[in-house]
This record gives sequence, structure tokens and C-alpha cells, in this order.
Amino acid sequence: MIIRFPAFALLAISALTVSAAAQTSANKLNLEDRTALRCAAAFAIVADGQAQGDKEALAYPATGKRGREFFVRTSARVMDNTGMDRAAVAAVLQKEALALRSNGETSQIMPACLLLLGASGI
Repeated sequence: MIIRFPAFALLAISALTVSAAAQTSANKLNLEDRTALRCAAAFAIVADGQAQGDKEALAYPATGKRGREFFVRTSARVMDNTGMDRAAVAAVLQKEALALRSNGETSQIMPACLLLLGASGI
């Protein structure tokens, strides 16, 4: 007998798994790494919005290329600093992106993140 789960149930289970992995991994992060990952997630959200022509996202400087480089360098630095693997860093990034979108906080943190991007030299 084949048991079929509704798609939303499978997504919920997946989200719980990612959330648990992200929480465990997030405990290894210092404030600098946590902030950089949050900004990397914000840059990804804004870049996606800019690519789709979202007016709010287009109000920021283009974040596609520089934001992507910041995302990559931050992910690599966090892996080096913490020993986390790529999947663990991705889980934290996904959790941050989901939180930013669901709480509507992207526009609140973007000014600070743009300063961080500028200070990074990217």
C-alpha cells in the first residue's frame, strides 16, 4: 500500500528539517558572521526583486553582481570560520531569507547591509 502525503505536508516536513539544521548551525555563528549571512540573504531577495522589476527593490543600487559576490565570499568565510559545511550554511541562509520575507524586514536592514557591502571592498 502506498501512502501519499499532500504536497503541503511534505513541504512542512522539509521546512522543519531545514529549520532544525539552521538552528543548530546558527549556534556556531558569531555576531559578524550572522550579520553577514543576514545581509547576504537580503541581497539575494533584493536582486531577485530587481530582476522581476519590483519597484521597491529597484530603489536600491543594483545588487546582482556585487550582492552575489558578497553572498559567495560570506558563505565561504563562514564555512572556514565555523567548520560548517555548505548545506548547513545554505540552511541558515534559507532561514534568514524566509524570516526577512515573512517579517517584511528586508527594507529595514538594507541601509546597514549596503554599508557592509561598501566596507567589504566588493
